[in-house]
Amino acid sequence: MLNGKQKRYLRSLAHHLDPVFQVGKGGVNDHLIRHIEEAIEKRELMKISVLNNNVEDPKEIGAALSEQSGSELVQVIGKTIVLYKESKDNKTIELPR
Repeated sequence: MLNGKQKRYLRSLAHHLDPVFQVGKGGVNDHLIRHIEEAIEKRELMKISVLNNNVEDPKEIGAALSEQSGSELVQVIGKTIVLYKESKDNKTIELPR
């Protein structure tokens, strides 16, 4: 579980990132989760955008993505979701205490 200081640090790192995946009208599915799990292992921190044709609440989508992919939900702002998961092999982000 991330504390406030760690979330602020991750938000500052994520600010400059471009979204890697988009959640469209198909919503959250197993195929998307599998791709997120693979990508987040390499990147540790990623942005996901929710397209306008998706009628679900981005906060609910963010919670579902983080739960199903085993990652931490850092932030949901507008239609952008930021996820973090510490990498086992490619650790590059050192979180503050």
